[in-house]
Amino acid sequence: MIIVPEKEIGALLGRNESYEAIEQVFAAMAAGDAYNFPVVREAIGHADALYGFKGGFDRAGMTLGLKAGGYWPNNLETHGLINHQSTVFLFDPDTGRVKAIVGGNLLTALRTAAASSVSINHLARKDAKVIGMVGAGHQAKFQLRGALEQREFKKVIGWNLHPDMLPNIEEVASEAGLPFEAVELPGMVEADVIITITSSFAPTLMSDHVSDGTHVACMGTDTVGKQEVGVDLISRATVFTDEVAQSITLGECQHAVSSGSKNETDIRQIGEVINGTHPGRQSDQEVTLFDGTGVGLQDLAVASAVVELAVEQGIAIEVDF
Repeated sequence: MIIVPEKEIGALLGRNESYEAIEQVFAAMAAGDAYNFPVVREAIGHADALYGFKGGFDRAGMTLGLKAGGYWPNNLETHGLINHQSTVFLFDPDTGRVKAIVGGNLLTALRTAAASSVSINHLARKDAKVIGMVGAGHQAKFQLRGALEQREFKKVIGWNLHPDMLPNIEEVASEAGLPFEAVELPGMVEADVIITITSSFAPTLMSDHVSDGTHVACMGTDTVGKQEVGVDLISRATVFTDEVAQSITLGECQHAVSSGSKNETDIRQIGEVINGTHPGRQSDQEVTLFDGTGVGLQDLAVASAVVELAVEQGIAIEVDF
């Protein structure tokens, strides 16, 4: 069995490797070569923690496994640890034997950012120049760094419920040599691409905040009840997602579908665009939206890539099991 500790992940897996792994697994899902298992998520009745499992099997990449972990809201204050904790377990699909254990915390951030980057590359207008960020927490930095590599952006604008966090976005913009401007939500009409990355349970970005031709990547909604954007925006947009079943139950589309404002059949997998079986964006005036709910196969894809790199570079820890 191979062990890749959390502390080694950052030196092994970069944005390019993450992007390739996520693009490939989205394509496999749309082709019917990979599928996710039902998600388990429970409040354990201790430490206010939410704990669960996401897993799946990618026949194309021969990757089988699960991510176990969740959210411990008191970790940072009480234990000096980040609140999100997870570990990925990979198994040999031919025998069922355990293959690897991989630290999952940084992987989760990288695969989430890679998913929005894939959507921007395949759905945003080629001439996109302004990128808007709704949300400025820790994950927003990962999102913006990856997104800036997908188009020749000239400016970054941002909004956050707590404006004192906006320097997180400004820091990344400065790294890229781009100007940054803090705006109110109506100011998002200037953006050609918008990423929402919040933990909101009430919509903030509404349809009248979004100009024609914009691509919106909604990356924060992964739980029943969460909502980042208005149903009016979902209704207006051509919507793509990682997995339709998850999108309509715990993703951004849950509210629009339950209210009858959007039909489930109108929501398509981003993998169809990658594979060329769906045309994707069809005009410069079309609003496209990606509902990134975060599926187990994403975690398995990046974990598998890390294991390969760790073995190649002699960093992998091998133990008898």
